[in-house]
Amino acid sequence: MTVTATSVDHSDQLRPRPAPTAGRARLQRLVPAAASALCGVLLYLSFPPRTLWWLALPAFAGFAWVLRGRSWKAALGLGYLFGLGFLLPLLVWTGVEVGPGPWLALVAIEAVCIALVGVGITAVAKLPAWPVWAAAVWTAGEAVRARVPFRGFPWGKIAFGQADGVFLPLAAVGGTPVLGFAVVLCGFGLYEAGRLAVDGRRSRALRRGAAAAALLSVAVPVAGALAARSLVSDKAEAGTATVALIQGNVPRSGLEFNAQRRAVLDYHARETRKLAADVKSGKVPKPDFVLWPENSSDVDPYANPDAALVIDNAAKEVGVPISVGGVVERDGKQLNEQILWDPAKGPTQTYDKRQIQPFGEYLPLRSLVGAINKNWTGMVRQDFSRGTKPGVFDIDGAKVGLATCYEAAFDWAVRDTVTHGAEMISVPSNNATFDRSEMTYQQLAMSRIRAVEHSRTVTVPVTSGVSAVIMPDGRITQRTGMFVPAYLVQKVPLRTSETPATEWGVLPEIALVLVAAGGLGWAVGAGMRGRRAVGAQA
Repeated sequence: MTVTATSVDHSDQLRPRPAPTAGRARLQRLVPAAASALCGVLLYLSFPPRTLWWLALPAFAGFAWVLRGRSWKAALGLGYLFGLGFLLPLLVWTGVEVGPGPWLALVAIEAVCIALVGVGITAVAKLPAWPVWAAAVWTAGEAVRARVPFRGFPWGKIAFGQADGVFLPLAAVGGTPVLGFAVVLCGFGLYEAGRLAVDGRRSRALRRGAAAAALLSVAVPVAGALAARSLVSDKAEAGTATVALIQGNVPRSGLEFNAQRRAVLDYHARETRKLAADVKSGKVPKPDFVLWPENSSDVDPYANPDAALVIDNAAKEVGVPISVGGVVERDGKQLNEQILWDPAKGPTQTYDKRQIQPFGEYLPLRSLVGAINKNWTGMVRQDFSRGTKPGVFDIDGAKVGLATCYEAAFDWAVRDTVTHGAEMISVPSNNATFDRSEMTYQQLAMSRIRAVEHSRTVTVPVTSGVSAVIMPDGRITQRTGMFVPAYLVQKVPLRTSETPATEWGVLPEIALVLVAAGGLGWAVGAGMRGRRAVGAQA
């Protein structure tokens, strides 16, 4: 038998692989960029008016995948794209009446904070149990956005998208910071569990430890939410009150409604007279008090006797006190004021809005804004002044806390009404400026979170809708449509006990910020030690 030697050419294996083409390199850069923006859009879709709260979990899982192993510069850009994908559609209502300029500027600024959070998440992603550190970094970013610039803009807190979700009871444990932290932690934990499931390259011991941390990141928030259900109750503790909410509607939506202030007042008085007639006919029970929305009387009743007469007649006809939302001048200051108007005594108690809206109720950087667009300065001719005291009306023994419109987004502005004795909370609002946008539903969801957070009934009277009555467990029991006159009447529980979230206040948020700071410090220190070790070997 003859054996023939055969030579094999291995030259193809020895040749260096060709560098990726320019098109392929560009595609490799575009895929994570597009994925980051799409994850931001997915997060937006988890917010009201949709009830797709669970979309927040894959949104953060995808965000973690995008950031994994990136340099800080790449993480900065990808975080910014995530922020744009989230905030551009979420805040589009801010440009409904003033054009795209303010909307785009607001989003551009807010997305910077999310970009920096992306850098932080990338830094801590190399640590053991990194989902915990990363979720804390996100919470720290929300804490910053809630305070700066211009005293903060908390819109888009993850908690505000969870009014219909399984994590909602956690609001009673630690407020919006703990609720948001749990959602983000669960999303990051899902990504880590999936990553480890398909990664067979690690040692078994390391994989077991990391897998346990990943699974706990998912299981602990869910178990905590189930356990926290015991904190949620709509049982009356100080009796009940029958409340009426008036939605008078406005002549037309948009900023122009302010030019028809007397008409808005008349509309609310008319709907109150309708309520009074229905009470007399027995169609509805007589309320203990009536709640009008913010800006229901932008004609100052102290300076205009005709406006005072309209309110007084409405109060006398319904026969109970009315909380009126007015714009008043006092001591040279313009105030957004809630006025308790008694049918026999007239105005008896007041609350002045403390967290006023930048670029809506006061104009920061007025000269700069005027140089950009003089029309914008004309929209806010005179700045509102801030109130200084929490608002709690004592109405025949029922203590009603007040958080006016924009204040519902701020943890402290709602909490201190409860710590000052509020047995229920009212959020009088005016959303007519924003037409039929999603803003109304986003704000309504905030009030649902506040109800659970403090275990209080929350009423939301709105000039043009949606007005609603919310039970302490976050359920909406009655609501109106938009841009229709309507009233709501309901008996609601008054409660006096405090949830852990009410008792602890800002402490859970501080704790999570400290966790984030500790994780970032650990990551930076580990990086420096690694660079020194490499330098020593060289």
